[in-house]
Amino acid sequence: MKHAKHLSMIRDFHLADWFTLGNAACGVGALFAVMTYLQNPAVLHLYFACALVLLAFIFDVFDGRVARWRQQTSLLGRELDSLADVISFGVAPAAIAYGVGMDGLWDRVILIYFVVCGVSRLARYNITAETLAQGGDKVKYFEGTPIPTSLVLVIVIAIAAMNGAIGNHLWLGMIHMGP
Repeated sequence: MKHAKHLSMIRDFHLADWFTLGNAACGVGALFAVMTYLQNPAVLHLYFACALVLLAFIFDVFDGRVARWRQQTSLLGRELDSLADVISFGVAPAAIAYGVGMDGLWDRVILIYFVVCGVSRLARYNITAETLAQGGDKVKYFEGTPIPTSLVLVIVIAIAAMNGAIGNHLWLGMIHMGP
């Protein structure tokens, strides 16, 4: 009986939802790559983490396009998209930044703030999306900065890694403030 229930749940996914799950899988893969970098500091692991966030972005673009093309949107899809985005564009970039050397107390505060802002923006989007769509399938305007823009941070980190500006060599150096 349990097996049949799981198959039913999988059948309820639309094609776009599989792209969304690809987004989430890339975000989790980026987290694993950063953890591997912290265990074995070969910069290739950082490149892999950054590339997976870029791939997550590609999946994120296509999940919306596929949903509109097939005219199959759902509340499940919207929630999946937000959860995947929190992982791929909130937690993963913060973990990558931590992994390259933003690991002081204030760095952690800033990275937590970054993730919390993304989570709150996505939650606000989810509860206002129908109103903002004004009867259509697509939201007419956004409130706040979309969380996938964190890809810019990831690109900057990748460039820093290519230039050896990670760890104690981070651009702007180390600034000691407070505890």
